[in-house]
Formats: sequence, C-alpha cells, structure tokens
Amino acid sequence: MKQTLFIVGARGAGKTTIGKLLSEALSYKFIDTDESIQAMNKMTIAELVEQYGWEHFRKLESQTLKAVSQSERVISTGGGMVLALENRQYMQQNGIVIYLQASAEVLSQRLSLNPENSQRPSLTGKSIIEEMAEILVEREPLYQECANFIVDASLATEDIVSHVKSYILNQKTKLI
Repeated sequence: MKQTLFIVGARGAGKTTIGKLLSEALSYKFIDTDESIQAMNKMTIAELVEQYGWEHFRKLESQTLKAVSQSERVISTGGGMVLALENRQYMQQNGIVIYLQASAEVLSQRLSLNPENSQRPSLTGKSIIEEMAEILVEREPLYQECANFIVDASLATEDIVSHVKSYILNQKTKLI
C-alpha cells in the first residue's frame, strides 16, 4: 500500500531537509506546502501575511494541504499547519503523520544560523528563543495529538531518515 507521509513540527525542526531525504529513500515525490503556497501566489509568506493577514494564509495552507495530498508523497507542512483541527484530522485520515520534535533551544539555534526572515516572519516580534518557546507551548499538544510517529529532530539527519523509514516499512508489513 502506497502512503502519503505528512511531516509536522515547528519551523527549524528540519521538515524540508528530512522530507527531501525521506522522499528519495522511499522513491516518493516531495512537496513543501510553504513552497507551494509561495509559488502559487508569487509572494513570500511574509508578503502574503503582510498583505492579507494570518487568517487568509491559514486558509491557503488548508487548501494547499488537500490539493497536494496524494499517495507516494512526502509532504512537509508549515509549522502552523496543525493549528486547524480540520488539518490535523485530514492528515490523520489520509496518511501517516511524522512529528519532528525539537526543543526551543535547538530550533532557535537552527533559525539563527539560517534566519530567512522573508520566508519566516516573526509571529510575536520577540527573540527567536522566546518565540519558539511560546510557540511550542501552544503547538506541542497539537503536534503530538496528530502524530503517528515522533522523532527526535536533534538526531543526525541520516538517523532521523532511518528511523522514519523503518517505521513506514513496519507499517506496510502490518497492513499486508
């Protein structure tokens, strides 16, 4: 049975990096919902949010999630994808949800190394560590609620891909 894999986690958790490697390892197609939204709207996320607001962006996110979901795809979702109940339910009903779990410290370190401010607008205007800590307080229960499999995102990328691939292959044998 061919599956859709949804990767969730905060920004900086490595969803895109792991998603690309995982799609190669499984011979699946890789899709990044944030990249899809930016390509379809010909604007960065920061520009979209500035012009239309977060509510509009969240609607685009939900529409994009459904539009790109197909079997044999690894879909890297935006960090806030889990905020909408409909998105959490959709991912649970239509695939396997992998949560890349990382501490605020790990996330803020990664974001400091690669800020990409135009793509990743600050949600609060606070420092990265404060912002990530607040975001995790809000989102951690949502990530866990919809996750089928939780992986420590501070592990080496090869190890994360190996753990997820083993989990996916194990799921396939249970389905046969």
